[in-house]
Amino acid sequence: MAQGNVRQDAIAAICHGKPIEGVVDYQTRDLTDVFGEHVFNDDAQRERLPVNVYKKLQETIQAGKELDPTIADSVALAMRDWALEHGASHFTHWFQPMTGSTAEKHDSFVTPTASGGVMPKFSGSDLVRGEPDASSFPSGGLRATFEARGYTAWDPSSPAFILDNPNGATLVIPTMFLSWTGEALGKKTPLLRSMDVLSTQAMRVLKVFGNKTAKRVLTTVGAEQEYFLVDSNFYMNRPDLVATGRTLFGAKPPKGQELDDNYFGAINERALSYMAEVEYELLRLGVPIKTRHNEVAPGQYELAPTFETSNLATDHQMMTMDILSTVAAKHGFACLMHEKPFAGINGSGKHNNWSISTDDGENLLNPGDTPHANAQFLLFCAATVRAVHKYAGLLRVSVCGAGNDHRLGANEAPPAIISVFLGGQLSDVFRQLEAGAAESSQTADSIEVGVSMLPKLPRDAGDRNRTSPFAFTGNKFEFRAPGSSQNVSGVNTVLNAAIAESLDFAATRLEADIAAGKDLNLAVQELLTEMVTEFKPVLFDGDNYAAEWHAEAEKRGLPNYRSTVDCVPLITSPESVELFGKYNVFSARELHSRQEILLETYATKISIEAETTSMMAHTMIMPAALKYQTKIATAVNGAKTAGVEDPALQGLLEEAAATAGAFRQAAVDLDTAKNADIDSDDALAYAQYQHSTIIPAMLKLRELGDKVERLVDSEDWTLPTYAEMLFLR
Repeated sequence: MAQGNVRQDAIAAICHGKPIEGVVDYQTRDLTDVFGEHVFNDDAQRERLPVNVYKKLQETIQAGKELDPTIADSVALAMRDWALEHGASHFTHWFQPMTGSTAEKHDSFVTPTASGGVMPKFSGSDLVRGEPDASSFPSGGLRATFEARGYTAWDPSSPAFILDNPNGATLVIPTMFLSWTGEALGKKTPLLRSMDVLSTQAMRVLKVFGNKTAKRVLTTVGAEQEYFLVDSNFYMNRPDLVATGRTLFGAKPPKGQELDDNYFGAINERALSYMAEVEYELLRLGVPIKTRHNEVAPGQYELAPTFETSNLATDHQMMTMDILSTVAAKHGFACLMHEKPFAGINGSGKHNNWSISTDDGENLLNPGDTPHANAQFLLFCAATVRAVHKYAGLLRVSVCGAGNDHRLGANEAPPAIISVFLGGQLSDVFRQLEAGAAESSQTADSIEVGVSMLPKLPRDAGDRNRTSPFAFTGNKFEFRAPGSSQNVSGVNTVLNAAIAESLDFAATRLEADIAAGKDLNLAVQELLTEMVTEFKPVLFDGDNYAAEWHAEAEKRGLPNYRSTVDCVPLITSPESVELFGKYNVFSARELHSRQEILLETYATKISIEAETTSMMAHTMIMPAALKYQTKIATAVNGAKTAGVEDPALQGLLEEAAATAGAFRQAAVDLDTAKNADIDSDDALAYAQYQHSTIIPAMLKLRELGDKVERLVDSEDWTLPTYAEMLFLR
């Protein structure tokens, strides 16, 4: 079949596609029975473990006590029997290396016996520790290639679960990933460290306020996930999507998101069928999925869970991305989680909703009805804002990456400038505190609906600001800058460590003031006034997209790191080394490794994009341009042979030839740039070269390639177009 018919074949296949039915059935199965059925959760543990073992395990999970090694065999036996009953034949230690995704090595339960048979075996040592080869994972210099030993260590706070596959099931055990020398090779360990240090510092503050019931403070996260769905018939015919996750060429379609008609619109039936199965699988895994809806861009969707502790929320977020991808294939879709898969329309983020609460259920960021009188809330809120102001650069680093560079700062996402939105009520309170005391709060009134049958609707005390990178939204902060493909552990590790430093600062001051005999209320008021004065420059309630704000932010001295290569060196700055070293979240060596990995990953991704761009230019777009040019030349010659001079046709030929010539030259320029002899051993210099030279060369080639697409006969164009990928499903 002619290559030029590939697109038409894909469209025909989509036209005959139907939603998959019968996978989800809540009429014969109760929703509450489905939730967590594949999780070795508290109910399963209570049912299967001896009472003393269960209590000791819960002390580790709930109170953070060190795991009693004597219970490991009992837990392993119960976990094995539970897994076998669910059809599992293998187990795996599931970890999060510095690749940004998850990793696993499966081991069979089957063990040979002396009599020549086999039996299922899974011991406490199998549960507690694994040993995957660490040499092939990014380590940033922590491990040499010949130093292969690495360990996975069981994380009891994140329950084991069953992962189905078409021919069986696997027991999955969430773990940390460590080197033989004890350094963190994965993302979970620093997150757990940061949670512990924040709890320690927050408990000091609570003790000052007389709290005698809380034993531990927990950070909680609800990470929203945005994504695109593209029919797999289109996806498989887009080498750029397959290799890089985003389109490297693509002309603007006649219609995009200009009408704002996709946002919260009716969900396509086939997409809804997919979403239902995704949610079903996630519910079975204990992921508390709450919402689903169409996002702003055509073909873009979002799902969001309810709040969980940061560690569990991170694990569930990684599971969510896996399920989104695997279920998509069953429904004939490809799920795109790149931050900017399509130019000219909204990209995808992963809004990180963060809060802090005690182990007995008190949300420390809940302002109550009168926040001006709630000193404890104001102190925790002020400590958070102070941390964002003081460590804005590190927060920017936590969301950097080749994909997110396309998104941050566009009219769809927060800018690279980190600022904080508090809303009218809190802003007013902090203005009063800056002046010396807060004596009143703006109260919420009601909204007059204007329809007699409806009651007055209560109005929130503060509006929302969807342009703010870091916004207070009632009882939590929403960090909107993380990218859709990113692991949120990095974001929350930085947040927790930075806020722990602010709480340490506050607790130290208050403890000293009270020891000196100062009244608690006076001490808190003086401290809040000092903190508000310090972090005032980071507060901004206006339009973060406006050019005026960028100018104003510069006057205020706020950093504006526009790209990954601009901000990554901050990881090893003295301020960063001091912060993370003081609280044992990262050692200096671990920070250096993260910097090297981020730079290498950035440069490698751009290099892959450049190679893919060049390949598509030479083998797909240029041939289409020449084929079209030949058609026009044949028509011109035919007209001349017939004695007809056609200036319009001649002009079209000249335009096609000029465009093809310019495109060819731009492809050669890109090839020259990517083949230049650049020292790739200097990670920063190599990343800077990719940013300053390769990306502009790719953009120039894309601009001309998109012009070719707008000229070429649709029959000769082999790549699925934006209009097709975004609107046909």
